[in-house]
Amino acid sequence: MFDNFWGNPHVTAALEQMVAQDRLAQTLLFAGPEGVGKATLARRLGARLLPHPAAIEQDDLSLEANRDTVTAREKWPADKRNEDPLLFSSHPDFITFPPDGPLRQLTIQQAREVKERAPFLPNLGSRRIFLIDHVDRANDQAANSLLKTLEEPPPHLVIIMTAENAYDLLPTIRSRAVPFHFAPLGRAEMEQFVKTRALDHPERRVALAAGSPGVAISIDLDAYDKRRAAMLTLAKVAAGAAPYSAWLPVSETIARSKSEKLELHLETLYGLLRDLLLLREGTGDIRNQDIRRDLESLADAVEFPWIRRAVAQVDEIVRLLRRNIQKSIALDALIVTLRAE
Repeated sequence: MFDNFWGNPHVTAALEQMVAQDRLAQTLLFAGPEGVGKATLARRLGARLLPHPAAIEQDDLSLEANRDTVTAREKWPADKRNEDPLLFSSHPDFITFPPDGPLRQLTIQQAREVKERAPFLPNLGSRRIFLIDHVDRANDQAANSLLKTLEEPPPHLVIIMTAENAYDLLPTIRSRAVPFHFAPLGRAEMEQFVKTRALDHPERRVALAAGSPGVAISIDLDAYDKRRAAMLTLAKVAAGAAPYSAWLPVSETIARSKSEKLELHLETLYGLLRDLLLLREGTGDIRNQDIRRDLESLADAVEFPWIRRAVAQVDEIVRLLRRNIQKSIALDALIVTLRAE
């Protein structure tokens, strides 16, 4: 049923049993880290349930054409995006609603499309499937609008939602879905995965992917190294291990960049802080082995409370991302706060 799907056999086994017994829940919630296969499994489930399933894979958001579509819409004015809510539907009975716009949110207009299209009968079989990807990025209006559809879905409709953290959702949304938790893959399975895909730099990809096959495939190592160099400079300056003048040219470069999103820098910074914590505690494998000497030097310069405070401050910036805060200002403020610590 789920050939060539890697990891989380407890999830695939449960879904197989539901389908075999014709007891598939109408609303499913796939929760887990980015890149572990939540949307992939949703499409595979759709391929199992719907006739003529080949078209479903054309809506994979990792495909270049689909990425280009999403990226291009970031430059559209808001009223144009509102008039044409983002969705992908190469198969007439399988619709994907992904985050849209520069803030990558699920919008009220998309939620209304879900509500309006929900009553439509299937075109080819007995079911229709809606994949609401990253439902945890729905704004308050969109979340409340989705709730109305989840409360009384028509009998032919299966709704699959994905989220990194189920507890970022409204409790009323969680309570109306059967949850499945996706865990990262183990190292041995990741090594086999990158070998099967013949990916370059397999050791680095396994280390940086942290158990997520999707990340192992999609990560641009050159772009990552540039972000990591910037965030390492930030960490050194914030810890007082480098002068503030070292950060100024980096901050200016980040401010000028239109393509590099703040959330990508924050993800990279989270990884560096994790490695610092492991080095201080002397346990676990760090992800950035190629800069171990720099990280060891920095780990000697900070204490555990500083790392904990740094993580809390990055968490706060993540919470503010939906307000479209300026990258350089947010990172400058982070440095000032941590240097004061």
